[in-house]
Amino acid sequence: MWITLLLAALLAAPQAPARRPSAPTPFKTDLTASDMSNKQAIIETTAGTIVIDLRPDLAPNHVGYFMKLTKEGAYNGTVFHRVIANGIIQGGDPISKDASKTAQYGTGGLGVLRAEHSTEPFTRGAVAAVIRPGQADSAGAQFFICVTDQPALAGQYTIFGRVSEGLDVAQKISTVAASANGAPLERVEITSVTIRDTPPPEPLAFASDTPEQLAAYRAVLETSAGAITIGFMPDKAPDHVRNFLRLAQAGVFDGTTFHRVVRGFVVQTGSVTTRGPLTEKQQKLVHPLAPEFNDVRHVKGIVSMARGDDPASATTSFFIVTGDAPSLDGKYTVFGRVLEGLDVVEKIETAPVNGEAPVTPILLSAVRVAK
Repeated sequence: MWITLLLAALLAAPQAPARRPSAPTPFKTDLTASDMSNKQAIIETTAGTIVIDLRPDLAPNHVGYFMKLTKEGAYNGTVFHRVIANGIIQGGDPISKDASKTAQYGTGGLGVLRAEHSTEPFTRGAVAAVIRPGQADSAGAQFFICVTDQPALAGQYTIFGRVSEGLDVAQKISTVAASANGAPLERVEITSVTIRDTPPPEPLAFASDTPEQLAAYRAVLETSAGAITIGFMPDKAPDHVRNFLRLAQAGVFDGTTFHRVVRGFVVQTGSVTTRGPLTEKQQKLVHPLAPEFNDVRHVKGIVSMARGDDPASATTSFFIVTGDAPSLDGKYTVFGRVLEGLDVVEKIETAPVNGEAPVTPILLSAVRVAK
């Protein structure tokens, strides 16, 4: 709630001079729908790259104006002049190119566009136009990116794009040290903005591999207790094997911990709740899996997927069985077994615990896919 209130206060902060010039004729793009469709804006910043899918179907004039300014190099050298930690980042003011005019940041480049409101939700990644307080038809060069969901902004601002890559960069920018009114204490600069055709989606890794090909892969779990190598059973659970390899290759498991250790039963890891935020590409790979229950018994060394009450709720968390566990048979999907490093599993199993959580965190630093 406090983020929403602060966001509303900052976006509504007086930005224009007390004496406003007469309103110019609103901008209307001469670009066609074809000119603007399937386009992405690549924003290079001193903190990293942000990719925005432009949405002319929602706001054609806003997209056309953004593309016009980009072609002119208008955003190059501007900064993100207002941030709310884990809330929003705001930039695009042409005045912000001048480091001597910080007091005027947020007042420039407005009063050009009429509102093009839509029902597109103000969820994480939404890119919208900044306006003057109480003036719906005053947008222009400035824009903001929602780092988290901001439903309170619906109906007030025009969404014209959505971040498809680099939300982690936007989140990082949102947390830079800032003054009480959200002005960053260091310059986070937009070095360049370019427009490109949206590339076709990348084919899912391992999608075309046959069960025989999948069986040739190995996964090496690099842990703070040592390395564990597991082999796979694609004849028993092909979708789980493909999914595990895909997550491993994308680094989804990297930085997770063994969050559950039960002696004589299981050691469990892979939960994304035990690591830092996922990138957009990684997040897209995480989804519930339909069960592939099979006849493989849960005995020492077996690797199986964890899940909640719903049989189709497995996502990333998996466990290694450390003793006979017939209660799990037919209820959890077995997809692999430990080939090397069972001594490491035993070492993890004997770690001191508080309840089921290791007293000293046991890190799964990386999972390497090999053949």
